[in-house]
Amino acid sequence: MNIEQLQKQVDFIHEIDKLKYIQRKTRLFNSTRTENDAEHSWHLALMAVVLSGHSNQEIDLLKVIKMLLIHDLVEIDAGDIFLYDTAVNHTNTEAELAAARRIFGLLPSEQADELILIWEEFEAGETAEAKFARAMDRFEPLLQNRSNNGGTWKEFNVPYEKVVEKKSIIKEGSQVLWNYAKKLIDNSVEEGILQKGTDTD
Repeated sequence: MNIEQLQKQVDFIHEIDKLKYIQRKTRLFNSTRTENDAEHSWHLALMAVVLSGHSNQEIDLLKVIKMLLIHDLVEIDAGDIFLYDTAVNHTNTEAELAAARRIFGLLPSEQADELILIWEEFEAGETAEAKFARAMDRFEPLLQNRSNNGGTWKEFNVPYEKVVEKKSIIKEGSQVLWNYAKKLIDNSVEEGILQKGTDTD
Protein backbone atom coordinates (compact mmCIF):
# COMPACT_ATOMS: atom_id res chain seq x y z
CA MET A 1 0.00 0.00 0.00
CA ASN A 2 1.40 3.37 -0.97
CA ILE A 3 1.32 6.67 0.89
CA GLU A 4 -1.58 7.94 -1.22
CA GLN A 5 -3.79 5.04 -0.13
CA LEU A 6 -2.76 5.55 3.49
CA GLN A 7 -3.70 9.22 3.24
CA LYS A 8 -7.14 8.26 1.92
CA GLN A 9 -7.62 5.97 4.92
CA VAL A 10 -6.58 8.73 7.31
CA ASP A 11 -8.96 11.15 5.58
CA PHE A 12 -11.77 8.62 6.08
CA ILE A 13 -10.85 8.26 9.75
CA HIS A 14 -11.06 12.04 10.16
CA GLU A 15 -14.43 12.16 8.39
CA ILE A 16 -16.11 9.45 10.45
CA ASP A 17 -15.28 11.32 13.66
CA LYS A 18 -18.30 13.45 12.72
CA LEU A 19 -20.53 10.53 13.72
CA LYS A 20 -19.86 11.47 17.35
CA TYR A 21 -21.79 14.71 16.77
CA ILE A 22 -24.96 13.09 15.40
CA GLN A 23 -27.41 13.03 18.29
CA ARG A 24 -30.16 10.43 18.57
CA LYS A 25 -33.48 10.77 20.39
CA THR A 26 -32.86 7.85 22.73
CA ARG A 27 -31.02 8.39 25.97
CA LEU A 28 -28.24 6.41 27.58
CA PHE A 29 -29.32 3.75 30.06
CA ASN A 30 -30.73 5.37 33.23
CA SER A 31 -29.71 8.81 32.00
CA THR A 32 -31.06 12.11 30.72
CA ARG A 33 -28.24 12.45 28.16
CA THR A 34 -29.04 11.53 24.56
CA GLU A 35 -26.88 8.99 22.79
CA ASN A 36 -24.81 9.89 19.75
CA ASP A 37 -24.49 7.70 16.67
CA ALA A 38 -20.95 6.60 17.45
CA GLU A 39 -21.96 5.40 20.91
CA HIS A 40 -24.94 3.62 19.41
CA SER A 41 -22.82 1.85 16.78
CA TRP A 42 -20.23 0.73 19.34
CA HIS A 43 -22.93 -0.59 21.65
CA LEU A 44 -24.61 -2.57 18.87
CA ALA A 45 -21.31 -4.11 17.76
CA LEU A 46 -20.53 -5.33 21.25
CA MET A 47 -24.11 -6.55 21.71
CA ALA A 48 -23.67 -8.64 18.57
CA VAL A 49 -20.55 -10.23 20.03
CA VAL A 50 -22.38 -11.08 23.26
CA LEU A 51 -25.73 -12.13 21.75
CA SER A 52 -24.66 -13.81 18.49
CA GLY A 53 -25.49 -17.24 19.92
CA HIS A 54 -29.17 -16.29 19.77
CA SER A 55 -29.21 -15.70 16.01
CA ASN A 56 -31.82 -17.71 14.10
CA GLN A 57 -29.11 -18.78 11.64
CA GLU A 58 -25.36 -19.23 11.54
CA ILE A 59 -23.76 -15.86 10.91
CA ASP A 60 -20.41 -14.37 9.97
CA LEU A 61 -19.94 -12.35 13.16
CA LEU A 62 -17.16 -10.17 11.73
CA LYS A 63 -19.46 -9.09 8.91
CA VAL A 64 -22.22 -8.30 11.42
CA ILE A 65 -19.79 -6.19 13.45
CA LYS A 66 -18.71 -4.31 10.31
CA MET A 67 -22.36 -3.69 9.43
CA LEU A 68 -23.12 -2.29 12.84
CA LEU A 69 -20.06 -0.06 12.96
CA ILE A 70 -20.79 1.49 9.56
CA HIS A 71 -24.60 1.32 9.22
CA ASP A 72 -25.20 4.86 10.45
CA LEU A 73 -22.21 6.59 8.84
CA VAL A 74 -24.53 7.93 6.14
CA GLU A 75 -26.17 10.05 8.85
CA ILE A 76 -23.10 12.29 8.76
CA ASP A 77 -24.71 13.68 5.61
CA ALA A 78 -28.34 12.61 5.95
CA GLY A 79 -28.86 13.13 9.69
CA ASP A 80 -30.63 10.82 12.13
CA ILE A 81 -34.27 9.97 11.46
CA PHE A 82 -36.28 9.07 14.56
CA LEU A 83 -37.82 5.62 14.12
CA TYR A 84 -41.28 6.75 15.22
CA ASP A 85 -41.39 10.00 13.25
CA THR A 86 -44.33 9.59 10.87
CA ALA A 87 -43.71 12.91 9.11
CA VAL A 88 -40.50 11.85 7.37
CA ASN A 89 -39.49 9.35 4.72
CA HIS A 90 -37.75 6.39 6.37
CA THR A 91 -36.76 4.86 3.04
CA ASN A 92 -34.84 7.74 1.48
CA THR A 93 -32.28 5.30 0.13
CA GLU A 94 -31.24 7.57 -2.73
CA ALA A 95 -29.93 10.27 -0.40
CA GLU A 96 -28.38 7.67 1.88
CA LEU A 97 -26.71 5.88 -1.03
CA ALA A 98 -25.22 9.19 -2.17
CA ALA A 99 -23.92 9.70 1.37
CA ALA A 100 -22.47 6.17 1.45
CA ARG A 101 -20.70 6.69 -1.86
CA ARG A 102 -19.22 10.01 -0.72
CA ILE A 103 -18.09 8.85 2.72
CA PHE A 104 -16.84 5.38 1.82
CA GLY A 105 -15.46 6.84 -1.40
CA LEU A 106 -12.81 8.59 0.66
CA LEU A 107 -11.15 5.20 1.10
CA PRO A 108 -9.00 3.33 -1.43
CA SER A 109 -11.37 1.83 -4.00
CA GLU A 110 -11.16 -1.79 -2.82
CA GLN A 111 -12.08 -0.88 0.75
CA ALA A 112 -14.71 1.58 -0.42
CA ASP A 113 -16.39 -1.06 -2.58
CA GLU A 114 -16.39 -3.59 0.27
CA LEU A 115 -17.98 -1.22 2.78
CA ILE A 116 -20.60 0.05 0.35
CA LEU A 117 -21.62 -3.55 -0.36
CA ILE A 118 -21.82 -4.32 3.37
CA TRP A 119 -23.86 -1.17 3.99
CA GLU A 120 -26.23 -2.08 1.13
CA GLU A 121 -26.56 -5.62 2.50
CA PHE A 122 -27.58 -4.22 5.89
CA GLU A 123 -30.12 -1.90 4.28
CA ALA A 124 -31.64 -4.72 2.21
CA GLY A 125 -32.05 -6.84 5.33
CA GLU A 126 -32.17 -10.15 3.46
CA THR A 127 -29.10 -12.11 4.61
CA ALA A 128 -28.72 -13.81 7.98
CA GLU A 129 -26.07 -11.24 8.93
CA ALA A 130 -28.25 -8.28 7.99
CA LYS A 131 -31.25 -9.69 9.84
CA PHE A 132 -29.26 -10.19 13.01
CA ALA A 133 -27.61 -6.76 12.73
CA ARG A 134 -31.01 -5.12 12.28
CA ALA A 135 -32.28 -7.02 15.31
CA MET A 136 -29.50 -5.42 17.37
CA ASP A 137 -30.42 -2.00 15.96
CA ARG A 138 -33.99 -2.37 17.22
CA PHE A 139 -33.21 -4.14 20.49
CA GLU A 140 -30.85 -1.57 22.01
CA PRO A 141 -33.28 1.41 22.02
CA LEU A 142 -35.97 -0.82 23.50
CA LEU A 143 -33.67 -1.59 26.43
CA GLN A 144 -32.82 2.11 26.75
CA ASN A 145 -36.47 3.15 26.86
CA ARG A 146 -37.19 0.50 29.47
CA SER A 147 -34.36 1.81 31.62
CA ASN A 148 -35.67 5.39 31.32
CA ASN A 149 -39.26 4.84 32.42
CA GLY A 150 -40.56 4.83 28.86
CA GLY A 151 -37.99 7.22 27.39
CA THR A 152 -38.90 8.28 23.86
CA TRP A 153 -42.08 6.20 23.93
CA LYS A 154 -43.45 8.49 26.61
CA GLU A 155 -41.83 11.68 25.33
CA PHE A 156 -43.36 11.30 21.85
CA ASN A 157 -46.58 9.48 22.85
CA VAL A 158 -45.65 6.36 20.90
CA PRO A 159 -48.37 3.71 21.35
CA TYR A 160 -47.86 0.05 22.17
CA GLU A 161 -49.06 -1.01 18.71
CA LYS A 162 -46.44 1.11 16.94
CA VAL A 163 -43.67 -0.17 19.20
CA VAL A 164 -44.63 -3.78 18.44
CA GLU A 165 -44.81 -3.02 14.71
CA LYS A 166 -41.37 -1.41 14.60
CA LYS A 167 -39.66 -3.84 16.96
CA SER A 168 -41.06 -7.06 15.47
CA ILE A 169 -38.20 -6.98 12.95
CA ILE A 170 -36.12 -8.42 15.80
CA LYS A 171 -37.74 -11.83 15.22
CA GLU A 172 -36.22 -12.04 11.73
CA GLY A 173 -32.77 -12.11 13.28
CA SER A 174 -33.53 -13.84 16.56
CA GLN A 175 -36.76 -15.39 17.74
CA VAL A 176 -35.26 -15.77 21.21
CA LEU A 177 -34.53 -12.05 21.48
CA TRP A 178 -37.95 -11.17 20.08
CA ASN A 179 -39.67 -13.34 22.70
CA TYR A 180 -37.67 -11.50 25.35
CA ALA A 181 -38.33 -8.08 23.79
CA LYS A 182 -42.07 -8.70 23.40
CA LYS A 183 -42.32 -9.60 27.07
CA LEU A 184 -40.54 -6.34 27.96
CA ILE A 185 -42.95 -4.37 25.74
CA ASP A 186 -45.97 -6.07 27.31
CA ASN A 187 -44.57 -5.48 30.81
CA SER A 188 -44.15 -1.81 29.90
CA VAL A 189 -47.90 -1.56 29.40
CA GLU A 190 -48.59 -3.26 32.72
CA GLU A 191 -46.16 -0.88 34.42
CA GLY A 192 -47.78 2.19 32.84
CA ILE A 193 -44.76 3.37 30.85
CA LEU A 194 -46.31 2.48 27.49
CA GLN A 195 -49.93 3.05 26.48
CA LYS A 196 -52.18 1.09 24.15
CA GLY A 197 -54.39 2.59 21.46
CA THR A 198 -53.16 6.20 21.51
CA ASP A 199 -51.94 6.20 17.90
CA THR A 200 -53.42 9.10 15.95
CA ASP A 201 -52.07 8.11 12.49
